[in-house]
Amino acid sequence: MELSEEQFQRYARHLILDEVGEEGQEKLLQSRVLVVGAGGLGSPMLLYLAAAGVGTIGIIDNDRVDLTNLQRQIVHATERVGDLKVDSARATLSAVNDGVRIETHPMRLGPENAEQIIAGYDLVADGSDNFATRYLLTDLCFRLNKPLIAAALSPFEGQLSSFRPYLGEGHPCYRCLFREPPPPDLVPRCEEAGILGAVAGVMGTLQAVEVLKELLGLGDSLDGTLLIYDALRAQFHRIRIAKDPDCPTCGANAVRRSA
Repeated sequence: MELSEEQFQRYARHLILDEVGEEGQEKLLQSRVLVVGAGGLGSPMLLYLAAAGVGTIGIIDNDRVDLTNLQRQIVHATERVGDLKVDSARATLSAVNDGVRIETHPMRLGPENAEQIIAGYDLVADGSDNFATRYLLTDLCFRLNKPLIAAALSPFEGQLSSFRPYLGEGHPCYRCLFREPPPPDLVPRCEEAGILGAVAGVMGTLQAVEVLKELLGLGDSLDGTLLIYDALRAQFHRIRIAKDPDCPTCGANAVRRSA
């Protein structure tokens, strides 16, 4: 493809980067990214991916905008309370960049639809808030050879990693780190524990950076590393993740799970 004059102006600050340039920007414009969840993580991530010129952005979320969301879910607006989040997000992203295609999936990701949806994208970014979705994405992205950029939030902390277990030795999956989900009463949801809204902004923005790096093949991947952000101490630290040879998803004797 060849960039238009409008695209040369819009993406000028990408084009002057030696690491991106015209070739990289064209790669972004041809990329297809699925963002799971248009909430606290998905909101900043979607805004930056659209602004960066990711050509096709899929959004899957079955929820509607609530007034309590607006403290952190910056892709939505007060006048859209009650609207489907995917429709609200599409309106905002189209206003940011009308040159990207927004595909909306107003549904909950589940075993009955996940494989068909994920198969149509190059990369999956997990901004969900429940363990069932995280483990489903772990299994399917491994089976479909899709990079998975996953983040999670707690009131004053965030976690982020990239998972490419289909590459083999040295490339763990989410189950290598957390074999099974914790008991439901051990990890309270946002509406129970609360969250400092800007923490979601930090993590969603970092997630967008890792998505763009993966699409462009830039820098060091978080594959094999868990990045932890502690907002109260203004600190980041990294934990190495080892590939579990007995992992039921990506271990040597694992059978690739079907949805």
